[in-house]
Order: sequence, then structure tokens, then C-alpha cells
Amino acid sequence: MAVSRPGGRTARVRADVLRAAGDLVAERGFAQLDLAEVARRAEVGRTTVYRRWGTAIALVTDLLLDMAEQSSPRADTGDLAEDLRANARLVQRTLADERQGALFKAVIAAATWDEQAATALRGFYRTRVDEWAPCVVAAIDRGELPAGSDAKAVIRAVSAPLYYELLITGQVPDEPAADRAAHAAFLAARAGAFVEARPARSS
Repeated sequence: MAVSRPGGRTARVRADVLRAAGDLVAERGFAQLDLAEVARRAEVGRTTVYRRWGTAIALVTDLLLDMAEQSSPRADTGDLAEDLRANARLVQRTLADERQGALFKAVIAAATWDEQAATALRGFYRTRVDEWAPCVVAAIDRGELPAGSDAKAVIRAVSAPLYYELLITGQVPDEPAADRAAHAAFLAARAGAFVEARPARSS
């Protein structure tokens, strides 16, 4: 069942606060996120921010949830290679975005030392992987991939090289890099690399 979001002034306040929080994290990093400063930038009362979110991690969790929900819907072209390419290009555009790229780097860095930040980040990716996995399931049903392929693992394999390039080299991956990542994941999936291993039967 879909989660209903409040409308009217409440929705506007949430949008303003999340925008301010995202700007601050992108500028200063997760550790410097201050709820009072968020309230000031969003031009809302401190009490409103503290009452609704309470902590910086709760605010970042809501921010990542909102970003996941607002992201482009999955492709549904009937061709897995095209669907995976669309997924990879979406990730690439997000990382190349000046604000969102900085935000992700800050949260990913925080996730290495703060378990709550890591939980928020995992929640974001779980939402996005769940959104895109059905295109792989459909490909299995069409016979494009071997039966038993792990749909979520295929989707994770598309974006993993792009995040690795960003974090290890410091360079934002470009569109050709996104296309290579998608193609590599597609070839590996078609070759059966993501077929879930079944435990051997005992004799």
C-alpha cells in the first residue's frame, strides 16, 4: 500500500526543510548538519523541525527517502540491455549533478563511521533496487536471462562500478562509463553470473 504524504502547508514545509538539509549536507558534510541552521535556511520554526525530525539522521533518512521516491521511474522497454542502460544513465546523471553528487559523497562518507547514516543510505538503495528489479524479472520471464537469476544483484552490478569510480578516483563517471557498466552487467547476467546457487542435495 502506498504511503500517503501530507499536502498543503505541511507538504511545503517538508519540501523546504529537505531542500535546506540537502544543501547543507552537500556544502558541509553530514557531521555538520545542524537542525537549527536547517530551520533558519528553510525559514520555518526550530520547534517544527525538532518536533517532526528530532535528529540529523532522521532528517537525512527522510531526505534520502524523498530522493528515492522522486527519482525517475524504471524503464520498461521490453529489452533488458536498454533498461539497464537507462538505469546506469540515471545513476550517472545523479552523480554528475553538482548538488546531488556532493550530497551522495557526503552521506557515503558518513556511512563509513556512522551506523545510522549507513542505515539511511541502505534504505535509499533498497528503494531504488526494488524499483528497478522488475525489469530484470521480466527479462527472465521473456527468456533473455537464465532462470534463477538474482534480479536485485543484476541491478546492483549496474551502479556499483559508477560509485566505485566516483569514490576511488574522485572523477564523476561520464555517460560512456555508464553504458559500459550496463553492458558488462547485461553480458554477465546473460552468461548466468547472477544465477543463485542452490545447495547441493545430500545423498
